[in-house]
Amino acid sequence: MTPIVAIVGRPNVGKSSLFNRLAGQRLAIVDDQPGVTRDRHYADTLLHGRKLTLVDTGGFDPTTDDPMGKGIARQVKTALAEADVVVCILDGSMPPTAPDAEAIQLLRRSGKAVIFAANKVDNANLSAATTDLYAIGLTDFLSISALHGRGIAELEAAIVANLPEFEEQPEAVVDETVARLAIIGKPNAGKSSLFNRLYGGERSLVDSNAGTTRDPVDAEIVFEKRAFHIVDTAGIRRRSRIEQQSVEAASIFGAIRAMERATAAILLCDATEGVTDQDLKLLSLCADRGRAIVIALNKYDLLAKDLRKQAISQAKDALRFAAWTTVVPVSAKTGFGVSELMVTAHRACEQMRRRVTTGELNRFFEHVLASHGPPTQGGSAPRLYYITQVATTPPTFVIISNAPDSVATAYRRYVANQIRKAFGFESVPLVVHYRPKDRSKEPRDQ
Repeated sequence: MTPIVAIVGRPNVGKSSLFNRLAGQRLAIVDDQPGVTRDRHYADTLLHGRKLTLVDTGGFDPTTDDPMGKGIARQVKTALAEADVVVCILDGSMPPTAPDAEAIQLLRRSGKAVIFAANKVDNANLSAATTDLYAIGLTDFLSISALHGRGIAELEAAIVANLPEFEEQPEAVVDETVARLAIIGKPNAGKSSLFNRLYGGERSLVDSNAGTTRDPVDAEIVFEKRAFHIVDTAGIRRRSRIEQQSVEAASIFGAIRAMERATAAILLCDATEGVTDQDLKLLSLCADRGRAIVIALNKYDLLAKDLRKQAISQAKDALRFAAWTTVVPVSAKTGFGVSELMVTAHRACEQMRRRVTTGELNRFFEHVLASHGPPTQGGSAPRLYYITQVATTPPTFVIISNAPDSVATAYRRYVANQIRKAFGFESVPLVVHYRPKDRSKEPRDQ
């Protein structure tokens, strides 16, 4: 499984700057105002040849009535529960705070691999300011500057040294008759209720309080003569808006772990709330990691009949950037729509593994080019020679062209949509690459 490295710390200590530096691209919003990280950010990256997933967390707020209970404990404990390595960022330009000291002690007692870094040490003259950290018992820390890159090489080496030992695993034999599904969603969306209905008993604890499920729960089930391996992901209790970022962290940590073992995800959304920003973040996480996605609009039975069509319309509108997903209204409590949901999810897993022969693809492609060829770019239209499928899970295609960079974005979307329509790729992300002719071999079935 891909190791997870979580970056934690107070607001405005430079977590997002470090995240961007380690990820090698500007992914997180950086601002001098404390608390600017509103979204949960994650990125797959390579450090010293090791693949890992970085998670940039929102800062805990030391100005709340109970900063330890509402901020530090929730953020740090979430990171400790799910991450393989935790990087705790402190502000090296100012004296440490009481919440800093509390976080340090909690992290040290955890038994997890923790790396402490004093950020904003932009030059050697500022290193003296970090001596205050010794006063609170912190002696093993790195002085870095995420902004200028100072000390980053040493930090990267420390992260890689603390990753779980890499073991070359033999390729697993996958039973393609078993659909591997992850149930993801915000806390209290009904994940455990759906899991228990599918399982046929209370395997996962259900409670009206958000966050009852603390640990992922796996089960092999047969539902209406179809075999599934299902994992129910954990949530976390939300007591106030202050803890919203911790809720998002738990959702993303759980989703990452679950998707490592799944082919498709059932994203459970609360129909009474509509599709929210956090739902869209989880959907993006699935799509970025190449997983099939089925949207389950849960608690549909709680909507007044005259509002049900409106709820489906709102969901589809919110999901228009991923119009290939399928929305299924369900009620995990009553069982309404669950059969259709599982048929759709099973079909999505089958489609993820589907391979189309080069002959079929090129007969289809000839028709596409004859009916609607690529538009002219720079005075001439790029030529597209042939198409071949090079991988599954997700289905991945390569189109050979004399000028791949000149194929317009709108036309790329058109071709992908035509592939989806012609071969029935429902709820499945498609990857279509355009390559120059001299970089490819003649197409052949694999």
